Amino acid sequence: MACRGVHFAITKADAERLLAASTDDVVVRIVQDEIEERWEEDWLYQTDKAWDAIHRRLTDGTLDINGGSYPLRLAVLGGRQLHRGDDYIVSLVEPSEAYNVARELVKIERPWMRSRYDSIAAEWRGLVDPELDWEYTWDYFSGLGSFFQKAAEAGRFVLFSVDQ
Repeated sequence: MACRGVHFAITKADAERLLAASTDDVVVRIVQDEIEERWEEDWLYQTDKAWDAIHRRLTDGTLDINGGSYPLRLAVLGGRQLHRGDDYIVSLVEPSEAYNVARELVKIERPWMRSRYDSIAAEWRGLVDPELDWEYTWDYFSGLGSFFQKAAEAGRFVLFSVDQ
């Protein structure tokens, strides 16, 4: 599995189908066969494999979906969990919550994020080049606030999806 994260700004109709899904398989099918298949460039934001580091930096340093504080914990993993299995993460943020996430994300500047990166990255030292990993993380993070803002302004839900 690729573990490449994508945020989608989805319509209310898409969200309702996902919320009505009776099984994990149905959730994955809707995500893959409908939402990903459309691949609406204007309504998605790719975080690639940086989603992990982004979530950790915005929260308490873990991948706990409840870790950290509201609303930043919703930016990646902390939305409503739509998939219960271990092979996918599918979380949903409502438009009103997306607005709150956007309001906080757009305030984050590079020095703040770098200090969070440095305080949490110690366990990764030696595994990856910290400078390359930092730049990779920042590059994928830097437009996330604008994406959430655009979704919120359009009244769209934000769906985060990644295979594990």
